[in-house]
Amino acid sequence: MLTRSVIAATAALALLGTTAQATAADDRVPDLTRFYHQKVTWGACKNLDGAPDDMQCGKVTVPLDYAHPEKGTVDLAMNRIPASGDRRGSLLVNFGGPGGPGVAGLVGSAQQFEDLAKGYDIVGFDPRGVGTSSPVTCGDGSDMPDEPLADDASTVLEQAAKQWQVCRKHSGPVADHIGTINVSRDLDVMRDALGDDKLNFFGFSYGTRLGAVYTGQFPHKVGRMVLDGVDTLTEPMVEQTRVAVEGQQTALDNFVTWCAQNAGCVLGDNARDAKQNMTDLVSQLNERPIPLGDDVEYGGDDLVNALGTALYHRDAWPYLSQALANVVADRDPRALLRLTGVPIPPPDEYAGRAIVSQEDVPPDNFGVALTMVNCADDPDRLTAAQLSDEKMIKSLVDDYTEASPIFGPARLEQVLLCAGQPKGTDFIRKIHDVDTPRFLLVGTRGDPATPYRWAVETAQRLGEQAVLLDNHGDGHTGYFSSKCVAQKADDYLLYGELGRGGLYCGEE
Repeated sequence: MLTRSVIAATAALALLGTTAQATAADDRVPDLTRFYHQKVTWGACKNLDGAPDDMQCGKVTVPLDYAHPEKGTVDLAMNRIPASGDRRGSLLVNFGGPGGPGVAGLVGSAQQFEDLAKGYDIVGFDPRGVGTSSPVTCGDGSDMPDEPLADDASTVLEQAAKQWQVCRKHSGPVADHIGTINVSRDLDVMRDALGDDKLNFFGFSYGTRLGAVYTGQFPHKVGRMVLDGVDTLTEPMVEQTRVAVEGQQTALDNFVTWCAQNAGCVLGDNARDAKQNMTDLVSQLNERPIPLGDDVEYGGDDLVNALGTALYHRDAWPYLSQALANVVADRDPRALLRLTGVPIPPPDEYAGRAIVSQEDVPPDNFGVALTMVNCADDPDRLTAAQLSDEKMIKSLVDDYTEASPIFGPARLEQVLLCAGQPKGTDFIRKIHDVDTPRFLLVGTRGDPATPYRWAVETAQRLGEQAVLLDNHGDGHTGYFSSKCVAQKADDYLLYGELGRGGLYCGEE
């Protein structure tokens, strides 16, 4: 039975469908002049808690449908830290997801960009469908049909279609025009509105997919680009998601082992037992969620979401350990809510690490946007025939559950929710040997979310213009955790220094 989960029914991660992409096959050349003749009007930021004093906010307007710009528009929220020294232009930043809000991300990361801000205006933005840019949502779950995991293929497809219609109703027309192809085109409109002839871009995690797509769509408009925590361009969603599940479980195992070695670990002092206790805690919260008032509950899916947030960075582990202790001892999830930055009523009591006012952002926006974009970016779909193959479905379930009993089932559900929908774009699969200036890719050997081999494969696919930095470290992405990576990325973005051949950073 669905509950009004704080993450707004992650089960209802429910998503998605497909997006109407503007394609090269459309012979009609739409008039986009008015979108490329705008300028960003910067002003004081409102409702940005913790923002630096010099941060400014603005917006740009982009067409809902690039093939038919008369159908409507979307306003994209932006913010920037103005350059403090000799300005060489703007550096747009995407912090990942898909579904991660860039305006909030820049507020939280402002100090880390101080050196780059000597030469660039550092610009964050909420992509279409994300944050405060026409956010997609599936509502509060009250009108959501049953979950699509069922015994027969027809029921799966029928329920997935019903869920998509609910999400589309709550999201509005942007739901049909989400996806990286369109976000990349938005990126080019932003570049022009900022007054830059070339795009200077720093993409983390999913942001590397966005950057790679831009090199395929606008190769001659690429300036200096860094892609850190490199996403795959070739693996279908089924395979890509399983790799992500495996990485999350590895990170969780490492945390649980660390916790068990420290006094007071609520999961126990034996690593094997602690792993089982974590799995049991998720199940217990799903069976008996914690009531938070106003018909809102904190369940196992919310805990899984919090774990996924905390495990990317080792310095969050002590906080996560204490937050879990609060849940087990007192059924108090407030520390976990702070960890994920999810504000729920009453706001004074539950105010946490959320750094941007979220009153206009649906609590399920991240999960819904993530799945919508991934479905839109993937041409592969499980067919009715495949879904009817009980052995194949059982094999998938077993495979994902073996990869992670905690993260696997929910992530597989995201894959199944794309089943039966028209396929997404195949443009991304075709990107190779881009004709751009040289740019930097960062792959971290111990990355739990984007494995190092993806960085190698993507560098080879993009061609000799892609220079790979081999970072022998841990954690998701390298810029914020490695002084070596930060120095090499800054030297390239500020001074154009890349050298010849591959680059290397050792463990720190």
